[in-house]
Amino acid sequence: PDLLPYRPQRQTPYIYTDAEVAALLQGARCLSDPLMSATYTTLLGLLAATGMRVGEALRLDQQDIDWPGSLLTVSHSKFGKARHVPLHGSTITALDDYAQARDRLRPPRRTPSFFISRAGTRVLHQNFHHVFLRLVRLSGIGGGRSRRPRLHDLRHTFAVRTLRDWYRAGVDVEPRLPRLST
Repeated sequence: PDLLPYRPQRQTPYIYTDAEVAALLQGARCLSDPLMSATYTTLLGLLAATGMRVGEALRLDQQDIDWPGSLLTVSHSKFGKARHVPLHGSTITALDDYAQARDRLRPPRRTPSFFISRAGTRVLHQNFHHVFLRLVRLSGIGGGRSRRPRLHDLRHTFAVRTLRDWYRAGVDVEPRLPRLST
């Protein structure tokens, strides 16, 4: 047994289709609580549009968004690193729409967090994950496949689509690869 070291194998990522991402967002829009609906729809949309890690999105604070520059600052990324995430105009608009709805639906906030819960506090990873699993089940995503979709697979989907689009555009992919690993 000591001759061949055991190496755990990573699970094969689940790559979401555009229709599956749309179904997740539609499911989040249908959540009964208006603040929860706005929060989860915007969070899922941000993850799909940027490839951010779930924890990074949940840790975003108000000051981490550079509205005129269309840029997010991720202060506490993996291994304690910080980085900037450029945002498409439609993503900035969605974040602004959420901020307005959030402030209208829950004026007294108890945290600098950008995404808030019904209690006015930062959204907890466990709660977000629980709602995500419910949305996956209700929307029928992954039915009949051997791999169950995971929340982190939105990040994998973003990376795969980015690489595919670069290849299709004839871009020299090699120098851009380090960007995907941050």
